[in-house]
Amino acid sequence: MTIATTPTLATQVRADFPILNQDINGQSLIYFDNAATSQKPLSVINALEDYYQQVNSNVHRGAHSLSTKATEKFEGARDKVAQFINATSRNEIVFTRNATEAVNLVAYSWAINHLKPGDEILTSVMEHHSNLVPWQMVAQKTGAIIKHVGLTAEQTLDLEQYKSLLSEKTKLVALVHVSNTLGCINPVAEITKLAHEKGAKVLIDACQSVPHLPVDVQAINCDWLVASGHKMCAPTGIGFLYGKEDLLEAMPPFLGGGEMIGEVSLDSFTYAELPHKFEAGTPAIGEAIALGAAVDYLSNIGMAKIHAYEEELTAYLFQQLEPFENLNLYGPKPTSDGKGRAALATFNVENLHANDLAPLLDYEGVAIRSGHHCTQPLHTVLGVAGSARASLYFYNTREEIDRFVIALKSTIEFFQEMLE
Repeated sequence: MTIATTPTLATQVRADFPILNQDINGQSLIYFDNAATSQKPLSVINALEDYYQQVNSNVHRGAHSLSTKATEKFEGARDKVAQFINATSRNEIVFTRNATEAVNLVAYSWAINHLKPGDEILTSVMEHHSNLVPWQMVAQKTGAIIKHVGLTAEQTLDLEQYKSLLSEKTKLVALVHVSNTLGCINPVAEITKLAHEKGAKVLIDACQSVPHLPVDVQAINCDWLVASGHKMCAPTGIGFLYGKEDLLEAMPPFLGGGEMIGEVSLDSFTYAELPHKFEAGTPAIGEAIALGAAVDYLSNIGMAKIHAYEEELTAYLFQQLEPFENLNLYGPKPTSDGKGRAALATFNVENLHANDLAPLLDYEGVAIRSGHHCTQPLHTVLGVAGSARASLYFYNTREEIDRFVIALKSTIEFFQEMLE
């Protein structure tokens, strides 16, 4: 008698991602670089192709049919994003090129105009450079002071230190939701509540959370949240800023030019209503429409289902890596059922540089990331120049983890024999 097995989420969706069905160096591809960028399902690829083949036209202001259709699809994508993160209004979603631009929008529209010498910006040592450098630039221009929350012994955000650093001088808290290196999931709702009690505004970098778990901006109650489309099954060149509507209303435009204007004379201008006052110039129309398709795709699966499956992968990945004696893993350990961290493993192998490891794994068809992952200050805290990172998504499988572990073991043994 044949016992039927329940297909995993990955087996249900694999056919939607044509790029995964290929060989690299004679081996079937294992794509474990999802924290850098995700792959795109056919529905997203088709949405982008359809725009250019059937609808291509500039949005807004146009009176002809193609412009009307393009505008409807473009603005429809905004509605989808707003619903996806539970914004209170579509006016709270501003399309940007990426999360980096979204952070800079807040830095140059709000922070430059509100911070003064002695004001404090609170961030952490685990931040991506995109959530560090803009604030350093703001501090240089305003005289504000940046303070950094460190790590606990388990390499999670030190919440007690965060509480001790918060003061009446704190005007902005800018923290990551999920670390792209440590994999820890920060308690952003509590972080925001504590900051608001001191009168500070809060920006959340959600690049590694929005693609992987349910995110509700009303539950978090953050003032701004940023994310990049390319990490959530959408194309590159599109991201978004969420901001509370009253805050966005009070912020001046970031860039000047077309699209963001109300009326223009030779001597003055008025700017458009939200969200368009922050979207100067012709936007990434096709990419935004495809972002809407990505939101549809993820929503149809269900973010809770994606998160639960990734927890299973996380538990299995760490179980398979546990026997390695010469492997240094960073970030908190997951629970036995994979809870408590993201589906990624950042590590170093003793006496083996990460930049040597990654090409050898690629020879086995396994794509991982090596380097500092845009978190150089964190690596300095960890006492290493760089690391290797295997990051998973809902289309990855246990069988791929098995192959990765076999390839990693053989690569380590190869180097050990060379050193003997």
